Formats: sequence, structure tokens, C-alpha cells
Amino acid sequence: MDGYSAELERQISRLYDSLNERDRRRYAAVEAAKLGHGGIEYISRMLDCDPGSIRHGITEMESADELDTQRQRKKGADVNH
Repeated sequence: MDGYSAELERQISRLYDSLNERDRRRYAAVEAAKLGHGGIEYISRMLDCDPGSIRHGITEMESADELDTQRQRKKGADVNH
């Protein structure tokens, strides 16, 4: 697997940092999928994010269900913790 150029890594990191948690997970998943084998580990290191979050994003993106675009937290989630 070939990695991205330093400039592209900078741009990807900048975009990633501007996203909310759910969109970060999904965006990281798409980038990892584009890279193929080793992509999850590469993107995890590049963005300093948990590989498990990327895997969760991949599951979301591969699901036949519609992507939830409205709610940040699951209904009933405690926002104080």
C-alpha cells in the first residue's frame, strides 16, 4: 500500500479535524477503504484515531440502512457524560 503525500496528509487531517465525531468516523472509514490492505492502520496513525472507530465507520458505510444525518447521540444518551 502506498501512503499519501505529506501535503495530502495535511489536507486530510485538516478536514478530519473540522468534522464532528460521527462524520470523522465515516470519513476515516472511506479513506481507509480507498487504501485497501493496511488502510485502517495507516489512517489510524495519520489521524491519531482508534482503529475500532474506523471499523465502526466501515460497518456503517457498508450497511444497507440509511445513514443517520440528524442526531449526534443516540436517543436517551446522557449528554453530561
